[in-house]
Amino acid sequence: MEWMDSRQLDAILLRRNENIAWVSCGQVETTVAIPAESGVASLLLLRDGRKFYLTTNNEAGRLADEEFTGLDYEPIITPWYENTINEMVRKTVGSGKVATDLPMDGLPSVDLSLLRSPLTDAEVSRFRWLAQQAAEVTAVALRELEPGITEEEMSGLVSQKLLSRGILPTVLLMATDDRIRKYKHAVARGGVLQRFGMLNLCARKWGLAVSITRFVHFGEPPRDLIHGFAACADIHAKLLHASQKGTTSAELYAVAERAYREAGFSGEEKLHHQGGPAGYLEREWVAAPGGQQQIAEPQVLAWNPSIRGAKVEDTALLMNGRIEILTRTPTLPHIDAKIDGISYPAADILIR
Repeated sequence: MEWMDSRQLDAILLRRNENIAWVSCGQVETTVAIPAESGVASLLLLRDGRKFYLTTNNEAGRLADEEFTGLDYEPIITPWYENTINEMVRKTVGSGKVATDLPMDGLPSVDLSLLRSPLTDAEVSRFRWLAQQAAEVTAVALRELEPGITEEEMSGLVSQKLLSRGILPTVLLMATDDRIRKYKHAVARGGVLQRFGMLNLCARKWGLAVSITRFVHFGEPPRDLIHGFAACADIHAKLLHASQKGTTSAELYAVAERAYREAGFSGEEKLHHQGGPAGYLEREWVAAPGGQQQIAEPQVLAWNPSIRGAKVEDTALLMNGRIEILTRTPTLPHIDAKIDGISYPAADILIR
């Protein structure tokens, strides 16, 4: 309510999935169409403390039974064939000033991303569970890969394991051999694994998102690939080491730029984003030149340095000034990169 007071708002209409999950502490899931920014309900929060969810009659029963039970929200229900969200808002708020997190005719838009950090203790606990599950799935799936499997079958393998645990895959970059080297975002396109395979995924539950990438190589990898993974591990460690409360996006980009140069790959950071803090989005923001966003604490981080087919990507937690890798896979090979005596483990290639 203090936030609304500072902006002289009488109410805010939340429609974006990540904000609904955040404000409901992960209890409400309105998503039906997976790729959509919004779901089958919106939340209307008034400055006087009243809370409503706006939905249609065909969704109302399940939402009442499975999403809003035990929560202090009052339903506002309209027929499914009427698009009257503006009318519902005005009927409830009257002439008061209302803002929304998704552009809508007649309502000013607001960005709530800064309010979603720092994380609460409950969010940290949920992140730890989700990251552990995603890491276990990835490690098991990686060992199940065999030459001849298609990229689509790799996607299906990972998705089945995640969905069976109640976790939704939101990014599936499954790639093989030359496609890994050629493309930074290699979505499945019919490739067949010969020697080199990548599982690169993001997974979501309670609105929270974690990221992880792991690789397998059948037979001895080329020396340049081995060198690339070692360099990525070093860059990843430097980014994690620099990820402290108050560090800006621009400062972190400068760390990456310098780290690539010191590793002998100057300019490689310009070929793809290096990642940044995660939360209710896979990346709440990415490190960029001139970026003014700042690291909060506690904060989840997902850095992803990459060099010509090599890549290191894990979900980590900054808490009490220390970095904890949440998606560790102890059954897989790893590289220990050290900065100022602190070890930052990074995944290496699984050689089979």
